[in-house]
Amino acid sequence: MSRQEINRSGEMEVFVRAVELGGFTAAATACRMTPSAVSKLVARLETRLGTRLINRSTRRLQLTPEGCAFYERSVAILADIAEAERYASAGEQATGRIRVNTSGSFGNHILAPLVPAFMALHPAVSLDILHTDRIVDLMEDRADVAIRTGPLKNSSLTARKLGATRRIIVASPSYLQRHGVPTSIDALANHCRIGFAYARAVEDWPMLSDGQIIPVPVTPGLQVSDGEAMRHLAISGAGLARLPAFTVKADIAAGRLAAVLEELNPGDMEEFYAVHIGQGGPLPARVRALLDFLRDNVRL
Repeated sequence: MSRQEINRSGEMEVFVRAVELGGFTAAATACRMTPSAVSKLVARLETRLGTRLINRSTRRLQLTPEGCAFYERSVAILADIAEAERYASAGEQATGRIRVNTSGSFGNHILAPLVPAFMALHPAVSLDILHTDRIVDLMEDRADVAIRTGPLKNSSLTARKLGATRRIIVASPSYLQRHGVPTSIDALANHCRIGFAYARAVEDWPMLSDGQIIPVPVTPGLQVSDGEAMRHLAISGAGLARLPAFTVKADIAAGRLAAVLEELNPGDMEEFYAVHIGQGGPLPARVRALLDFLRDNVRL
């Protein structure tokens, strides 16, 4: 039998059971084997090790000095294996570091307020949160979870839907006072529109026209790399921005921003997903804990 074919931990477990239960018959019952199979296993083990481990008698098993040493080491090794399995098991308590990649908008408005509650539930977990609106490679970025919008393009990833939100065109009262409130699609051409400085799945602004949704091309006067920068530019009076409702809800309530062209808003929804590597199979407990927490607590 080759070294690769030998189940060393299995042999150790049977041997330890035989010693602790005082005989091959009891060990056979515990290990769901026959007494002759246990006897042959121990004999093979002794042959491979080149030493006698047990002196057999009709009454009991007596360990040789070599058998005592092998028994003690086997107990320790089996305990180490059990501990390793408990640590890596999907059912183990959540421990360790979770690296999360998310947009600045979601991170600031949705994730950040939830972090204290998650950390209180899982005190053995630590979080690394990276804000970026660019799409990252989870493996290259060493991210455990990414929070993204839109459908998955990578079949090696799995996504859990967290919710969906409307997008709203907003501007500051100071901007609208200077440039007027747009009341039609054509009027947008006379306004500075803030856009993203990277490729997106939907570049145009969808608008209602005669009951139909039409894409309105946006040639932005300003371009930014993330949604939070866009929001702050809109608040400062730089132009019009089309942003997720959850990011501007408080600003509208406080009068920092005002919604415009709502009568032409088609009500299209932007879906948010928690994305992780792998399809099926157990997840590390720390990752599963975060995914479950987000599923139960995210409100967009």
